[in-house]
Amino acid sequence: MAEALAGLVNAAGAAAAAGRWQEAERLWAQVRTLDPGHVQALFSLGVHAFQRGDTRGALELLQAARECAPRDPMIPTTVSRVFRELGLQDQEWAAIIDALQVDPYFLPGLLGKAEFLERQRRVRTAAAVFRDALKIAPEEPQWPQALRRRLEHARDVVRNDTDELASYLAHEISATRATVDAAVADRWHEAVSILAGRTRPYHSECHQLHVPRLPALTFYDDTLFPWMGELESRTDAIKSELQDMLARRGDDFVPYIQYGPGDPVNQWDKLNHSLNWSGFHLYLHGQPVHEHLSQCPRTAAALALVDSVDIPGLCPNAMFSALAPGAHIPPHTGETNARLVAHLPLVVPDNCSYRVGYDWRKWREGKCWVFDDTLEHEARNDSGQVRVILMFDVWNPLLSLEEREMVSALASAFGKYRDETGSHR
Repeated sequence: MAEALAGLVNAAGAAAAAGRWQEAERLWAQVRTLDPGHVQALFSLGVHAFQRGDTRGALELLQAARECAPRDPMIPTTVSRVFRELGLQDQEWAAIIDALQVDPYFLPGLLGKAEFLERQRRVRTAAAVFRDALKIAPEEPQWPQALRRRLEHARDVVRNDTDELASYLAHEISATRATVDAAVADRWHEAVSILAGRTRPYHSECHQLHVPRLPALTFYDDTLFPWMGELESRTDAIKSELQDMLARRGDDFVPYIQYGPGDPVNQWDKLNHSLNWSGFHLYLHGQPVHEHLSQCPRTAAALALVDSVDIPGLCPNAMFSALAPGAHIPPHTGETNARLVAHLPLVVPDNCSYRVGYDWRKWREGKCWVFDDTLEHEARNDSGQVRVILMFDVWNPLLSLEEREMVSALASAFGKYRDETGSHR
């Protein structure tokens, strides 16, 4: 009997999957004859009855299934759909709550709850539940086909609610925000965005040495870098050497991303070994590129002005960084928050932009900025011309001289430990 029952169950499932509903219902009826308490048969027959418009029969079968499987949240969720069809709101809500009491993270149950609230014109409460549903749903490309339409609706409701909430919050605090010092005003724009759910908080993510308790600042105040004004005054001289290098030694601009075969490239697949993002290196992983520096003496002299960072095996780095027309450097984070990265823009066509954390900026030729590259950042060149900047490392000015020594000591010790060819073992 068990073998025959299993055969019927498989056949019924196959018929339903192929859309042969009458055959599937007949086979499930046979299963129920052999095993009156078969949960899958009771549930499936209840669904078939509902599809035929027999709501009373559907409820009887589904309630019987629930008595046999009280811990299955799909059964009360389906019962709630029947009550919805009947216009019995109290019973529908009770069935939804029953399902979520079994499993508070049951996606169809959460969607049903949000949809119920939306029909009751409790739009903002519904949006909050839709938001919870989207948090536990898989990524959009993997949305189950049976739930895709409902999840798309949830996404649209959440997006509209986010925009409405962000506008409301910005309006409500506008008077108070006007009293805040301009130097910190941007953080309150971002606070609104995070609270509304439009963006997430951006934290320092270091691939190597992370210095705890340093603030996660995107762009640092120019006044922290006393060398900046003098560097900017040399923009024309540096740009002249850049143009000379482009003309005479353009082949020395090499792909910035160079992963080997078998290395996990992740977000760098489109830029790996690509000249869409290339560099003419002056310092690389802490070592000077003497040949290039000798060809760019005025640039080398300008770099000597800055508070150059020295971290063994890692810094300083400096290069002419070229981003091709239409190229996009995807979101990523850097190696250590002990160092910051500076940009001196040299060739900047229109439609080029840069993001660090929440903050988007546009390069302006000759205007330097310094940022923390351990916060997620990305670059876009949406123009038809190449964009070139001088990019270089500097110490984080919030570290004392003694802490700089600690950074160098830690990095040196870490490198020695990882170097299995060394004599320290």
